[in-house]
Amino acid sequence: MSLKERIDPDLKNTMKAGDKDRLNAIRSIRAALLEKEVSIRVAGKAVLTDEQEIEVLVSLAKKRRDAIEQFTAGNRPDLAENELKELRVIEEYLPEPLTDDEVRAVVENVISDTGATSMKDVGKVMGLAMKTLKGKTDGTRVQEIVKSLLSA
Repeated sequence: MSLKERIDPDLKNTMKAGDKDRLNAIRSIRAALLEKEVSIRVAGKAVLTDEQEIEVLVSLAKKRRDAIEQFTAGNRPDLAENELKELRVIEEYLPEPLTDDEVRAVVENVISDTGATSMKDVGKVMGLAMKTLKGKTDGTRVQEIVKSLLSA
């Protein structure tokens, strides 16, 4: 079942339940998916792949995390709380994130495949690692692990 097929019934149920915070989050997910569909539409109808759907969710989650950080720094806990509620809903639709050990194993494989040995190779390792890990973990975590392994 695609994300779009899951979103529509969830939207209806949330409207019936009257949960405004959840409703706003689901509407923003739906709008982002529609926007992505329109942007890739080639000949008539466009259907998003699972990877594209996850890419949209990851982008939305990142925006929410950034907003939470900014609102917290700006001493606006009320707005940060709203963003946090939306982030929790978005995370419900994301696949289960990988553990640090799983990420480390992928990064170690990429390092051995590329022959990376120093901090100069961070970009090369990050590029290949993120192709494998996109949507499964946060890029910041991957970068920390890459840097720790290459600096050792």
